[in-house]
Amino acid sequence: MPSSMTAFGRSRGTSADGSKIITVEMKSVNSRYMDAVIKLPRMYAYLEEKIKTCLTSHGVSRGKVEVYVGVEVLQQTGTDIVLDTALAASYIRALEQLRDQFGLRDDLSVMRVAQNRELFSVRTPEDADGQDWADISPILTQALDSFLEQRASEGQRLIADIAEKLAEIREICGKIAELSAQDIQGYAPKVVERIKRFLQDFDAEASEQRILTEAAIYADKAAIDEELVRLESHFVTFREIVDRGEAVGRKLDFLLQEMNREINTIGSKAGNMEIAHLVVDVKALLEKIREQVQNIE
Repeated sequence: MPSSMTAFGRSRGTSADGSKIITVEMKSVNSRYMDAVIKLPRMYAYLEEKIKTCLTSHGVSRGKVEVYVGVEVLQQTGTDIVLDTALAASYIRALEQLRDQFGLRDDLSVMRVAQNRELFSVRTPEDADGQDWADISPILTQALDSFLEQRASEGQRLIADIAEKLAEIREICGKIAELSAQDIQGYAPKVVERIKRFLQDFDAEASEQRILTEAAIYADKAAIDEELVRLESHFVTFREIVDRGEAVGRKLDFLLQEMNREINTIGSKAGNMEIAHLVVDVKALLEKIREQVQNIE
């Protein structure tokens, strides 16, 4: 079953060692292509591509998807702050020279020197990268499951509503077919009468057979049987595409363009005001369906 491109998912949990609380939120809106925006704490930024791969591997192929990952550290584990002693010594000597040369007040202290962040670096275990992903991945998967469930649920609702509108369009097309058949039956005698009056006005003559042939040609041009048959074929194709259970939004959008083309042709051929009003009803329904298809992946 096709999925909607509009959804939200959220999960919150603790890492296996209890040192971090991790929150993952994701939301999406419709887009022609897959556009993933990943927001991570700076030290976890390198996991962005893994998160994108996780999305696509779970079947997210279209939509603007925003993923937020928040990490609250409760307890540092395996992380050391390392002092660059050589740089620190050079830095202190420079400060002492500044003090002596310009006669400044001596306020050197540990906290004053520590303000230079370049003196320190963070050393993490060699397997920190793998551990970070191991901490985030389960929470991400939970949020993604909720997200995908909502997409699927919304997709079912959209398809059900579209099916109702298509059924209404098919019913209207049945009425159009009946009215058109009645019109076609009355076309020939009316056209024959018009041709005869036209010939009389210009004092011209034509064989009865020629007059009947011209009337038949006109009636054939006004017939909408082919357009109605193609519309019915599009209805069947629409259902077949939906039943494939894949990313079908673009195909359905293209098919709706074809349906609009057929109904526009019917409207241009119809000389019956009742048919013209029914054509407007169909076009309004097709526009509503098009708006809904824009949200289908």
